[in-house]
Amino acid sequence: MKKHWLALLTAFCLMLTACSTTQTAPQASEPAKTEAAKIELMISAAASLTDALNELKTQYETEHPGTTLTFNFGGSGKLATQITQGAPSDVFLSASKKDMDGLEEQQLIAKDTRQDFTKNSLVLIAGNTSAVAVSSFEELSNATIKHIAVGEPETVPAGRYAKETLDTLKMWDSLSAQMVFGSDVRQVLTFVESGNAEVGIVYSSDAAASKNVKVLATAKPEWHKPIVYPGAVVSASKNPDAAKAFLAYLTSDKGKAILQKYGFQ
Repeated sequence: MKKHWLALLTAFCLMLTACSTTQTAPQASEPAKTEAAKIELMISAAASLTDALNELKTQYETEHPGTTLTFNFGGSGKLATQITQGAPSDVFLSASKKDMDGLEEQQLIAKDTRQDFTKNSLVLIAGNTSAVAVSSFEELSNATIKHIAVGEPETVPAGRYAKETLDTLKMWDSLSAQMVFGSDVRQVLTFVESGNAEVGIVYSSDAAASKNVKVLATAKPEWHKPIVYPGAVVSASKNPDAAKAFLAYLTSDKGKAILQKYGFQ
């Protein structure tokens, strides 16, 4: 009898041990809620677009909270070279067709996204307090002018248009010793604002953006090639759909209004 009860007690203890070591299978947790993916668009843009695009950035990001715009401003030629060398970029906004043509020939932009989005004009400027007695491009040989600021023609479209203008007037060679070259059109503007150059040749939009310069003359359209700004999605873009959406916004009524506000046509 004693052996019988001992056997029952042993079996009961074994049953309790098994129960205590059995774990409840974990409940499958609900999938974690993920936030919408954030997109950063890198825009390589001509320096002359600086003020307009900085305002557009605020408006665009407010209306597109999942997208951040980052700008790389500079001379269009230098920007095109950077893209050729593999620098990350989603959109290229050029101040000349030539630099965009070069990328298209190398298939570095999505050809079907290319479009002209604005125009500009070329002006001769001086500092607000300048006493330079010049009222036309033809008067640049004035003896009182020692320094003429222009963009580097090889890499800065504004400089290229300036050279075309002065070549048309047969003045480029005779004035070459007085030239002060800027790496982009905004540096040219700074040369004049600071008084390091008596006059400079920039876009009308640059002159409109500065409170420290005045326009002395406007170049005639026939003196240079049309100043047209093309934009396109870069072929290597990791966000092509978002890049296309940005270009569409730039050419929309809202985008045009901002460009016109800053002196673009």
